[in-house]
Amino acid sequence: MAENSKEKGAGNMKKIAFIGAGSMAEAIISGLVTQQVIEPENIFVTNKSNDDRFVYLKDQYGVTATRSLQLLVQDADLVVLAVKPKDILETMQSIKEYIREEMLFISVVAGVHTTSLEGIANKRFSIVRAMPNTSAAVGKSATALAANCHTEDSQLQTAITLFETVGTVVVVEETQLDAVTGLSGSGPAYIYYLVEALEKSAEKIGLDSETAKQLILQTLMGAADMLQKSPKTPAVLRKEVTSPGGTTEAGLKALQAHQVEDAFIACVHEATEQSKRMGNQISKELAKYVVSQ
Repeated sequence: MAENSKEKGAGNMKKIAFIGAGSMAEAIISGLVTQQVIEPENIFVTNKSNDDRFVYLKDQYGVTATRSLQLLVQDADLVVLAVKPKDILETMQSIKEYIREEMLFISVVAGVHTTSLEGIANKRFSIVRAMPNTSAAVGKSATALAANCHTEDSQLQTAITLFETVGTVVVVEETQLDAVTGLSGSGPAYIYYLVEALEKSAEKIGLDSETAKQLILQTLMGAADMLQKSPKTPAVLRKEVTSPGGTTEAGLKALQAHQVEDAFIACVHEATEQSKRMGNQISKELAKYVVSQ
């Protein structure tokens, strides 16, 4: 097991159970195995019915695939909930008899509050909600974590270690997760949309698609690297590229004329509000299961 994982508090994980075997679960499993956070045979995984997925994960990563919930969850130190929101009630009801107080649950189920998870199980236990994004598939996720009041610092550190295998991690309050969803959770799609627009513009100005793709991707990576490594703000960096009367200024004026900044602000705001609406709806549906405080 990797020494840095032990130092960060993940070395005491003897068994991790994944409920759900989709792309996000695979990304985390890949990170855990690649960075040697835990031995592959101590990673257990299940899904509803996809046998081919079972075989693939077992062959690719050496994990243990099972449909026995007792075998999956019993004695697990950490349980990762990676199911669709519509399946969370059935999932939690199926495993609640195996939940122990010392377990840590990590939920990547969008919109499901920690109180709802406690309520369905009718138990109080440690839960960390996570909002990664799809860039976890290439180890570049921006992940936000929010812990409930029963989660100890060492357990939160375990969750941080887990998601650092697929990118960077910040810790926020649970009430901030809707904003995170609107900004970085959906964020990759905004960048892909921007790239689509740049590709279309390249075609109109006479560049072939392969040349345009190479230029666009390197420009994005270079700008991101500058933002990460430079102490200067984005506004300062932008001004340094913008010469009076030059090409960049002309292009930026066109963006301003089309109110692109306002459009991006509205985009993130609306995605955040939709996250709140979805979360409130799910909470309302699960309200009868919430434990009385």
